[in-house]
Amino acid sequence: LAVGQFEDETRLMLRLLRLMFPYMLLVCLAAVFIGMANARGHFFVPAMGSVLLNVIMIASVLLLAPRMGRALEQQIFGLAIGVVIAGIAQAFFQLPTLSREGYRYEWVSPWRDPTVREVARKMLPGSIGVAAFQINVLATQCFSFWFDPTIVSTFQYSVRLMELPQGMFGISLATYLLPTLTGLAAAKKLPEFRQTLSQGLGYLAFTNLVAAAIALSLAVPIVRLIFERGRFDADATQRVALSLACLAPGLLMFSMNNIVARAFYAVNDIKTPMKISLVCLALNLGFALWLIRPYREAGLAVANTLSASLNLALLVYALRRKLSRLGLTGLVSTLLVLVPDAVLAGLVAATLAWLWDKQLGHATLVLKVGMVFLPGGAAGLVYWLVALWLKVPAAQEVTGLLLHRFRKVPKG
Repeated sequence: LAVGQFEDETRLMLRLLRLMFPYMLLVCLAAVFIGMANARGHFFVPAMGSVLLNVIMIASVLLLAPRMGRALEQQIFGLAIGVVIAGIAQAFFQLPTLSREGYRYEWVSPWRDPTVREVARKMLPGSIGVAAFQINVLATQCFSFWFDPTIVSTFQYSVRLMELPQGMFGISLATYLLPTLTGLAAAKKLPEFRQTLSQGLGYLAFTNLVAAAIALSLAVPIVRLIFERGRFDADATQRVALSLACLAPGLLMFSMNNIVARAFYAVNDIKTPMKISLVCLALNLGFALWLIRPYREAGLAVANTLSASLNLALLVYALRRKLSRLGLTGLVSTLLVLVPDAVLAGLVAATLAWLWDKQLGHATLVLKVGMVFLPGGAAGLVYWLVALWLKVPAAQEVTGLLLHRFRKVPKG
């Protein structure tokens, strides 16, 4: 029975893959358009493309999936169609902005263009260097699939939750910093290059440390709120939450890897991040092989956290050798303040969640929402106030920016 069920699931997966295959081309086209818009200084509208993609996918679940049939194996094709439609929308959503910048489509033989040839030559090592986390996750999932297929889905749930703050802060900040760092490197303004890199990493530390603390201390309530219904029972919640808690300490490293790798690209060094990423990929597989049998999906999470930490250490060491010095003294001082602050925030969140569960429980949706957002909001407020009290530069600058924007909002 288990073998037959496995074959049915594999056949369903292949049918879905065949239907959704055009999305791969569409998301690549969207990435090209977004890169063009970013190079022209546009960041908000390209980022909104992802919002449009998610809205269409959610709408396909609510509106299209029920029309595909009663069985889940039939309804899932509604989401698959929604993915393709969302890919089309995300790609072509960028065209109005590009049109205003003067973009017009024209077919040009790509292989005659030296710039295109250079991009093609650098594309593979660049992709390997900047996508270390995604490559490690994919490799460990392929490995664990042969050990126990249920580990793959459980681990994937925790990865999705971890990718939310990573995408909001790490990838978005790295996308913004790349053209800035490239311009400074091209102008040989190394002091400004080091200062911008240090400032970007400081902002990232300020946002990601509190996100990691909340994810670690509220892992069970978060997973319970988002996923626990239907076949996703309390046991599944505990397994996903444990995996999320093991990934959370590595959130800062996952995000910093994106920025430091792009610092190499800004100085026209593509190969160093690729070599480091490949070394850490091998180590990640070794850690996974060692930890998966006793700890299952939690072992995969620990393996990814360890390899990401080593990846960051090697990138920073190599970049310091390349630039003689990095000027990260201020960042180190900031981390010495923010790490204890994040620990305090995590303790506040865990304590409030425990008190909420003891006094009110989590039987209804409202109670589940409260158990996440009240402790999480209180922890974030404590973290922010302590950072301001200790005069953390990133906290002061973000607060000043928010107050400035608030004062500009017209009354009435």
